[in-house]
Amino acid sequence: QLQASGGGLAQAGDSLTLSCAASGGTFSRYVMGWFRQAPGKEREFVATINWNGDSTYYSESVKGRFTSSRDNAKNTVYLQMNSLKPEDTAVYYCVAGLTFGRDYVTNSRTYLYWGQGTQVTVSS
Repeated sequence: QLQASGGGLAQAGDSLTLSCAASGGTFSRYVMGWFRQAPGKEREFVATINWNGDSTYYSESVKGRFTSSRDNAKNTVYLQMNSLKPEDTAVYYCVAGLTFGRDYVTNSRTYLYWGQGTQVTVSS
């Protein structure tokens, strides 16, 4: 089970940190990631982090602004979002899977488990 939190209202340029607490499995076995979906748009990949946290991938739209990290002792993955833009407004979903690699991580079907989502709204 994945429980995301930390969403909310922000202004352009602000920062927010999303957290995702996992339960019910061996957290360190899973690749963790984030997707988002804005109203009227397709769901899109945001970021992913490998099992021990030493490798990450980001979408081009967030690269350099967002950072994903994880604490396996706390069964938690984080998404630090800096320099937020109105186009970052979306529901953010935490995901977990078993496969890591550039050819796989951007595909939503790679991930086995999805959290309930947390809303991020950025005003200009």
